[in-house]
Amino acid sequence: MAERIRQLDKKIEENMKNIKHKIAILSGKGGVGKTTVAVNLAAALAMKGYETGLLDADIHGPNVPKMLGVEHESIYGDEEGMEPIKAAPHLKVISLAFMLGKDMPVIWRGPLKMTAIKQFIGEVKWGNLDFLIVDLPPGTGDEPLSIAQIIKQSNAIVVTTPQDVALLDSRRAVNFARQLNMHILGIVENMSGFKCPHCGEEINLFKMGGGEIAANELGVDFLGRIPIDEKIVIGGDIGKPFVEENSEASKAFMEIVEKILNKLGEEKKE
Repeated sequence: MAERIRQLDKKIEENMKNIKHKIAILSGKGGVGKTTVAVNLAAALAMKGYETGLLDADIHGPNVPKMLGVEHESIYGDEEGMEPIKAAPHLKVISLAFMLGKDMPVIWRGPLKMTAIKQFIGEVKWGNLDFLIVDLPPGTGDEPLSIAQIIKQSNAIVVTTPQDVALLDSRRAVNFARQLNMHILGIVENMSGFKCPHCGEEINLFKMGGGEIAANELGVDFLGRIPIDEKIVIGGDIGKPFVEENSEASKAFMEIVEKILNKLGEEKKE
């Protein structure tokens, strides 16, 4: 068993050498749209021509395949490792959902969950990637801690909604990333404002601006706001990232993506 662990750790180290940028998507609590941000960030980077991997590390809520429309795909592999699912040109995905029966819960203890995550990082044939986007479990407990420690020298994006309760947890997520010496790219404020499709009036259902205030107080960058848009909901249900649509939400999100690329010193792809 000890030798098996050593071999897996070696494979993880080898895979990490072939990944230029690693970005962990965090949230201090569930329900703020963390997975939506992770999926659409990966999709946007792939659309721009960057070789991108998306690791669904949210073991108990593996929704990434559904949101990309590849939930019916199956994982194949050989003695050299597992083949990730090709969700789109330049986009590879791995998730426990590909290995579970429909609606099957994951009733695992910590060590088994961490072994699965390690296999997804070390035994998947990621190849050479410009970006690996990791959708972490919500919160700051054992699982996100262990995953962040495995994926060394990673960047972090914290997702929040504007209301005070969510912002309390987002502050904890920022401090969590700092304690793990992650490079914090910034905070994204999701569900920020809603424009009535009938009269055009903007309604702040969950307030607005809290994410920017928290970023300023914590001394991290504010990456931008994503407004509430029905296309986000529809896209998630039918497996089509909302960044592929022409909407206020997609425009706002693509501005966030540009900020991330600039912060990482990436030149535009031809």
